[in-house]
Amino acid sequence: MNFKITRRQLGILGLVSAFALSVGVAPAQAQEKKSLTLGATAGSNYDQLKLGIKPVLEKKGYSVRLVEFNDYVQPNLALAQGGLDANLFQHVIYLKKFVVDKGLNLTDITQAPIAPLGLYSKKRKSVAEVKDGDRITLPNDPSNLARALVFLEQQKLLKIKPGIDPLKASERDVLENPHHLVLTSVEAAQLPRTLDDVAYAVVTGNFAISSGLKLTEAVVLEKTPEHYLNVVAVKTEDKDKPWARDLVAAFRSPEYRAVLDKSFQGYARPAFLQ
Repeated sequence: MNFKITRRQLGILGLVSAFALSVGVAPAQAQEKKSLTLGATAGSNYDQLKLGIKPVLEKKGYSVRLVEFNDYVQPNLALAQGGLDANLFQHVIYLKKFVVDKGLNLTDITQAPIAPLGLYSKKRKSVAEVKDGDRITLPNDPSNLARALVFLEQQKLLKIKPGIDPLKASERDVLENPHHLVLTSVEAAQLPRTLDDVAYAVVTGNFAISSGLKLTEAVVLEKTPEHYLNVVAVKTEDKDKPWARDLVAAFRSPEYRAVLDKSFQGYARPAFLQ
């Protein structure tokens, strides 16, 4: 049997083919992303990606490149500008403030463990040894500064004004400072280097570890609340993409948990990794 196709039918077929390409092939190509660039701050955050997440993703067929940072600003800027697909270095409070301040479209997709904040010293063995006029260095980014002040209040070294949001406290919110402590804010990555010159330093866990300090060497460690756990951040437009779901699954995998149990003991963990 012979069939003839008219020009009109050819035109319709062409439109159908074009539509199929636009709605079928393009999404399929988008789902085939198998190369990921992940960023983290030096120390425990980078090491978690290297030891616990990269191998899991590679087993799923991904090619994974890791980028190390030494501050709390560049990882989010690199993510927003497309230099990273995801990053691991911050808690959700810092992320939310950063995206508002910078006008970025970033969001968190899962929680992750964090090395606890700690009070470190080369001159004192305990909080009880504090002396009048002692100098203490603290992180200078607002969210971790507030966290450090609340931590010092818990150690009874100072008192914050009643009614102050503990997530937004600053030096001007200190009501009582009975030991006349000199509080000095420093970039977080530089805090370990201040230990030769100060009585105490409040150091975030990842930069403590990356500088060679051990969690067991801290005068006292923070009992980390859930809102200070690390989060994995991506561009908001990417949060539901297949590779992002695979990244979340990697953080919830038995292989990652085994790495935590072996190499990251004492870290504060989200409930799903307990």
